[in-house]
Amino acid sequence: MTDDWAAQLRANREEKDRFFADHRQSPIPPEERDEFDGLNYFDPDPEYRVEATVTVHDDPDPVEMETSDGRTVRYLRVVTFAFELDGESRELCGYRQENDDSKALFVPFRDKTTGPQTYKGGRYMELEPDRDLEDGDQVTVDFNLAYSPFCAFSETFSCPLPPEENWLETTVEAGERTP
Repeated sequence: MTDDWAAQLRANREEKDRFFADHRQSPIPPEERDEFDGLNYFDPDPEYRVEATVTVHDDPDPVEMETSDGRTVRYLRVVTFAFELDGESRELCGYRQENDDSKALFVPFRDKTTGPQTYKGGRYMELEPDRDLEDGDQVTVDFNLAYSPFCAFSETFSCPLPPEENWLETTVEAGERTP
């Protein structure tokens, strides 16, 4: 199972690198694409695939997130994920924009790699449950899928910055490294 997971992760990374190198919607500025030879990643590490217990917020609180260009955007805190990482209990919140009816959850975060090893504004994960989550559900949070937002590659993009409640006091050496 671990080998299959790591092989799939590597294949997804290769596909993303091709998109960034060639696609017209790539965040890499067109004049820099010829020299782009792929994103930097931490090696796949199953230790950063954690089982998290879900707490659903039936009446989600609004959260104003600052963006990379100084604006703010409003999200709703819809779930909290509780998990063990590095031998300690941790939590991350999952968000949706107001009036978004999709099941996709936006999980921005910072950790002790933010700045020295990963994008200075933090990284993102997205979870797409196949059904509505309920209190006590178990989901896999895979930090190997953590990625840098488009604003890490070009100032033409405006990206939400992780709120302080999603700052992890640990090192997460998984996912994308500094572009």
